[in-house]
Amino acid sequence: MNGSGNLMDFLDEPFPDVGTYEDFHTIDWLREKSRDTDRHRKITSKSKESIWEFVKSLLDAWSGWVVMLLIGLLSGTLAGVIDLAVDWMTDLKEGVCLSAFWYSHEQCCWTSNETTFDNRDKCPQWQTWSELMTGHTQGAGGYLLNYFLYIVWALFFSFLAVSLVRVFAPYACGSGIPEIKTILSGFIIRGYLGKWTLLIKTVTLVLAVSSGLSLGKEGPLVHVACCCGNLFCSLFSKYSKNEGKRREVTLVAAFTLRSINPFGNSRLVLFYVEYHTPWYMAELVPFILLGVFGGLWGTLFIRGNIAWCRRRKTTQLGKYPVLEVIVVTGITAILAFPNPYTRRSTSELISELFNDCGALESSQLCDYVNDPNMTRPLDDIPDRPAGPGVYTALWQLALALIFKIIITIFTFGMKIPSGLFIPSMAVGAIAGRIVGIAVEQMAYHHHDWIIFKNWCRPGADCVTPGLYAMVGAAACLGGVTRMTVSLVVIMFELTGGLEYIVPLMAAAVTSKWVADAFGKEGIYEAHIQLNGYPFLDVKDEFTHRTLATDVMRPRRGEPPLAVLTQDSTTVEDVEALIKETDYNGFPVVVSRESERLIGFVQRRDLILAIKNARQKQDGVVSNSVVYFTEDAPQLPASNPQPLKLRRILNLSPFTVTDHTPMETVVDIFRKLGLRQCLVTRSGRLLGIITKKDVLRHMAQMMNQDPESIMFN
Repeated sequence: MNGSGNLMDFLDEPFPDVGTYEDFHTIDWLREKSRDTDRHRKITSKSKESIWEFVKSLLDAWSGWVVMLLIGLLSGTLAGVIDLAVDWMTDLKEGVCLSAFWYSHEQCCWTSNETTFDNRDKCPQWQTWSELMTGHTQGAGGYLLNYFLYIVWALFFSFLAVSLVRVFAPYACGSGIPEIKTILSGFIIRGYLGKWTLLIKTVTLVLAVSSGLSLGKEGPLVHVACCCGNLFCSLFSKYSKNEGKRREVTLVAAFTLRSINPFGNSRLVLFYVEYHTPWYMAELVPFILLGVFGGLWGTLFIRGNIAWCRRRKTTQLGKYPVLEVIVVTGITAILAFPNPYTRRSTSELISELFNDCGALESSQLCDYVNDPNMTRPLDDIPDRPAGPGVYTALWQLALALIFKIIITIFTFGMKIPSGLFIPSMAVGAIAGRIVGIAVEQMAYHHHDWIIFKNWCRPGADCVTPGLYAMVGAAACLGGVTRMTVSLVVIMFELTGGLEYIVPLMAAAVTSKWVADAFGKEGIYEAHIQLNGYPFLDVKDEFTHRTLATDVMRPRRGEPPLAVLTQDSTTVEDVEALIKETDYNGFPVVVSRESERLIGFVQRRDLILAIKNARQKQDGVVSNSVVYFTEDAPQLPASNPQPLKLRRILNLSPFTVTDHTPMETVVDIFRKLGLRQCLVTRSGRLLGIITKKDVLRHMAQMMNQDPESIMFN
């Protein structure tokens, strides 16, 4: 027994990869929390032994701040570089800066001494492709040449993006937010936050946005930032060895973003607004109508996009991702170029729609008829009748709205990085600006109407069309994502318009109510369900009267539960059980007769423990007894050495009784992030409920296909 004692001491030491998880499996949050508590307790006790151990404890305590600083620096730098690169490559489709080819159109004319205020976007240093190649800027020939090269550049960018994703990093496609939400809930997707995914997603995000497709970069930037977090977490054992702890990291990139100043205005917001007039209570009516439009648009988009993505997954279309991207890019470029509001980048479009029409604005949207007798200050322009430029802009915006609504449905979800925030905001901003101009002109021409009389006197600046664009953007974004309070906060971050909380909230809440009337799922939850990810949404309600015994396995007529006994199973029995089944773990009981529960052991830990013992210890053979008790059994000297695996046994697995309501079980799985729970009665093991079982049962109760939950 001395030999077995030495064996037990050796196996009580940690061995590599114990406690880790397989790909496409769910982590055990309670186990990870317990492991981190044990780790912290050991560090605290050792810190009292020596100065070095005390320094190590301080380094461990500060590692979280170091990780966050590094994540902030890298993610902020990448965000700034992506913004600058997108601006340059978007303008490259139309022309080039002769003084410095790496300058965008705006930067090129900033540096020119020949730029005038009236023609601030024109300078000799910036030339269109037709001007550079033929010397002509006007005429059908020049227009067609620019048109052709615009399409060629767009196709080249999108082809390069989809090719890089397909060859080097398939996980770099899409928004990434559905997968990030699933990963944060405890699901393992190896490589999704890896170095190659970070590199390829950063490069292809620039290419995809620059191609002119109806997509944004904000959602994919969340994926990029999470990749940065995973990269730096792997450098610190506090995070690299604990999947639960790794998911606690957050992002602090604002300082770096401010330093890079990608927006050129020394601000952290993308669409800074500064309106000169307040909003009036009567305007809540059009704001709420914009909310209704946002809810309807959200419903249309989610249903249309999910139907198209399902068709992509279930038909031959899914086998040709490169061709799909090329076709959609070609159609987008052909239809976008003739309309100035779809030709430019979507961020520039939203910025123009949000802007108020001051005296310094040269946009078509600000082409109002001026009154020569007006004596008011230039920065306080009153409402005026719309000029021909405004009416031209209105029908161009109407066409742009129809185009954006349709093309975005087919663009989101292709095998390239694609965000949804900016396209959704663009749809709402276009609709909002159209409504805002309509209300403004109605107030001007009918200021004696009772609805305008109290708050809109003749000649007064009482309606701000840009505010309507901002409210419409919030409404459409809310209709797609089903966010409310967080959406309003995001709009503050994007615009700096803190004083417009009531219009924004009214539109966001209305949008959510209208969209929820047609379905409770936002676009990201819909994609999670479409992909079959095991995600338990906290917003989902479970009100069915079922019990744990209705869901647990084994069910009636199925083989008995695969279990291990505490001191009568051999190594050969364990290896046979592992080979014959694909379960993620096994309950351990006193004996098969009593079925009294002792604990739960993970499949991966069993495999690693036996492999490690066979390689490093003599005497461990197939008929060695595996036991999970504290003390070694008294075995004859002729018997092979036993194998003690007490250390890998979870002695406190979560249990419920067979009469626990499933409503309570679902709530427990949500709040504790359980991987599985065992079902007992009076200490006797009856069955097991996994997260997948819960999701299947919920799908079944909602008359959905329970087999749509694909992963373990």
